[in-house]
Amino acid sequence: MEGFQWSRPVSLLLYAVFFLAAAAVSEANIGEFDEYWQRRQLEARARAEAAYHPNPIEVANSLNRAVHRAVREESGSRRKLLGLHKKFAGPCTATNPIDRCWRCRDDWATDRMRLARCAQGFGRHATGGLGGKIYIVTDGDDDDVLEPRPGTLRWAVIQNEPLWIIFARPMLIKLKEELLVGSNKTIDGRGVQLRIADGAQVTVQYAHNVIIHNIHVNDLIVGKGGRIRDSPQHAGFRTQSDGDGVSVFGSTDVWLDHLSLATCQDGLIDVIDQSTGVTISNCHLTNHNDVMLFGSSDSNPKDEIMQITVAFNHFGRGLVQRMPRCRWGFFHVVNNDYTHWLMYAIGGSKNPTIISQGNRYIAPPNLAAKLITKRLYAEESEWKNWVWHSEGDLMLNDAVFTDSGGPNQRKFEKDDLIPPKPGSLNYNTTEPLTRTNYVLWKAQARSQIMGVGLYNYIDNTIEEPRKIITTKDKDGKDQRYELTKPHSIRCSTDPILKPGNHIEIPKINGSHVLDLWIDVGLSTHLHVEGLGATVVRL
Repeated sequence: MEGFQWSRPVSLLLYAVFFLAAAAVSEANIGEFDEYWQRRQLEARARAEAAYHPNPIEVANSLNRAVHRAVREESGSRRKLLGLHKKFAGPCTATNPIDRCWRCRDDWATDRMRLARCAQGFGRHATGGLGGKIYIVTDGDDDDVLEPRPGTLRWAVIQNEPLWIIFARPMLIKLKEELLVGSNKTIDGRGVQLRIADGAQVTVQYAHNVIIHNIHVNDLIVGKGGRIRDSPQHAGFRTQSDGDGVSVFGSTDVWLDHLSLATCQDGLIDVIDQSTGVTISNCHLTNHNDVMLFGSSDSNPKDEIMQITVAFNHFGRGLVQRMPRCRWGFFHVVNNDYTHWLMYAIGGSKNPTIISQGNRYIAPPNLAAKLITKRLYAEESEWKNWVWHSEGDLMLNDAVFTDSGGPNQRKFEKDDLIPPKPGSLNYNTTEPLTRTNYVLWKAQARSQIMGVGLYNYIDNTIEEPRKIITTKDKDGKDQRYELTKPHSIRCSTDPILKPGNHIEIPKINGSHVLDLWIDVGLSTHLHVEGLGATVVRL
């Protein structure tokens, strides 16, 4: 297919070749594989070859070093704060290196493109729309996929030039058909509530240098297909889309960060067809069966080029399997929090290399699902030689990671890998690396309430009535704190809090730590057992 050239007039033989080529890429949802898509495919293949890192352990070690630095800096900032005895002033509480790169700056809203310097892992070269214009989405409609209007998200993502795309206000965008994101684009949802839901999927196909950041993606379904514009100069026929949340197909230098994904018709995130140089970080994933697919076919050894980092994500309630499910390539799964799965967490086939470092795995109660790993379509005599390595992972509730890697395969020993920060950091609520792995809206502040560390993520630019936190001290007297912006408070145990809910607060190093999530818009009264504190959310 890569050697196929289109010419006119079309002979019968050449037409047959074209038909076969189109059939071969039917999985790509391209119904009309013309010169435009041939050129994009050839360019994408060349970029994938150039992006491949011959020593992926160097990339993994670079990320681990960055995590160590970030945790040291956060710990030092906390000690400095405690010496100041201030109630509301506080350090940046982002503990992973990605978030510390931008969240710890007061000017992030006016210096948005700094985010392009913050990627880690295999997607570290993704700079998105850096150097381009800032484009503001003012129109949340998606009613014309063939001639999208300026002001819409669809118009922005198909432009030829680099663009940094932001949003004028909170939006719910229902995609009429799949959104085809072109090269050199950043979709930056910081500062607003941005939700892509109840429509077709987001697709990054034969593109490079893409950042998608801070978006809710949920309840996406199969698109019908048809003629869809994919650049100012070209519109082509698309078959049905798959119903993924985000599909990365044949693309390089892609960074997906701070996405909240749930309940899509196919996968939440698919990365397939020689995509490489990809990082998925700080995402919150819930309520889905097939969560992440890396490599779509056992018959496509070209996916050996695939290199993906999965870091600082929270795999939450209602997830079943594929966190991720890998084929062929190299996958660094580091400092994630696995609190729920029903079948297995990490699976694979066709000899993928999987390095699991510093994750927390909490096995489900089901005795048949304690095993974190699942080798598919291979006998033990085959998979025992696959390099699947666990280091520094925290196994809870009898979770088991089955290591493998035989003499005929290169094993990554301690001399190769820099140790990660341990998975216990995702359990110790004083320094969780996944503390901010959800969709963020603005900035953060910290207050001390009765010795309880309460992290208030003041994350919205939308004005709402004032917010007051009231606590009762040991004498029953009220202590009141007012927040002038809407806020949410994340809970390490990930409950959806309702009025009257109760929760035990763990003791960390002899002191109680409270780190709770309260959804914006809820009126929540939380009684903390044993501490006599009531947090009132108005």
